[in-house]
Amino acid sequence: MPTRREFLKNATGTAAGIVFANCCCAEISRGFARGWPQTSAPAAGGRKHRDISLNGRRVPVIDIHAHVRVPEAWELAKDRIAREGRPGDVAGGSPDNPANIRNDVRKRIADLDEMGIDVQAVSVNPFWYWADEDLSRQLIQLQNEKIAEWCAANPKRFIGLGAVALQHPALAAEQMEVGVKKLGMRGFAIGGSVSGVDLSDPKFHPFWAKAEELDTLIFIHPQSAGEPIDAKRLKGNGYLDNVVGHPLETTLALTHLIEDGTLDLFPRLKICAAHGGGYLPSYPSRGDQCQIAFPNLCKPLKKPVAEYLKQLYYDSVLFSPEDMRHLIAVVGAGQVVVGTDYPTLWNRTPVDRILAVPGLDEAQRAGIFGETAAKLLKLNI
Repeated sequence: MPTRREFLKNATGTAAGIVFANCCCAEISRGFARGWPQTSAPAAGGRKHRDISLNGRRVPVIDIHAHVRVPEAWELAKDRIAREGRPGDVAGGSPDNPANIRNDVRKRIADLDEMGIDVQAVSVNPFWYWADEDLSRQLIQLQNEKIAEWCAANPKRFIGLGAVALQHPALAAEQMEVGVKKLGMRGFAIGGSVSGVDLSDPKFHPFWAKAEELDTLIFIHPQSAGEPIDAKRLKGNGYLDNVVGHPLETTLALTHLIEDGTLDLFPRLKICAAHGGGYLPSYPSRGDQCQIAFPNLCKPLKKPVAEYLKQLYYDSVLFSPEDMRHLIAVVGAGQVVVGTDYPTLWNRTPVDRILAVPGLDEAQRAGIFGETAAKLLKLNI
């Protein structure tokens, strides 16, 4: 793993005049003070940046949920993944997956300008939880360095959420520390489970302890490889593997973290759940009622499930004002941040969807647009 000085030297040789990713916080701060956008590459198609103002005050918009692809990682893994991975792993990493577009920075910046996004946190979906420790070390180092280079070349618009080999918890903790201290990562993206093992399993306690120690954001994103229910029932019309399976995977992940005591053991964790937290925010009281209906199967918790939900954060990849209004009613406006799921088309109008939510005041909308994410990601805006 290169030192910060070595990485900066290598990165500047790749893209002239770039700034190391760990400095993007200062770059973002200065850029916003001067007025956005301050792009490092010209926008494609001549589209103008959409400025978002509330009561005449310009507010930043930060997208916490977006994806990039590292083609070199697929080349490193492709000869083994078909033999050692599961179908969901292969689909998640393959360049044939429509979501795995080759990175086009000019188009991406143009799209962000059109959507009104000032800063985007980029991450890769895990597809390597099958890999042994040696290959995992190579894959994660490669991906994190490439993400850091991407952000360093465009420091006013992008920040990185790193990858970790969570199937090897001690290695994952090491990778987090390197990512934060040497590559400038502002958080880390993980799956909703790890090859069928839930995130609350005691084997992952060293990972959660390190995340709490580093005070770094953990973004939980579901994967097809999680297979939360019988995969055969997710076939048929409607892309049920994603439409039903992904929210369910997130629901199970959060529920285990609550019911198995992980959030009690590590109360200072900063966890953000993709897709509005799945189904759990719509039905938390059922877990509480289980303690009455089946006390032998549902052990008492230290507080109601809905109170644990207020410890977590959620992206805005929801699709109606009522969906968003209900999430905010359960967890509070201060726990919600913008997500686009870019480059997919799940949420290409994130600003308008927030503006359409009834009952929010300007301070709450400003928090959702960017102020809460800035605190989670340690950005000065």
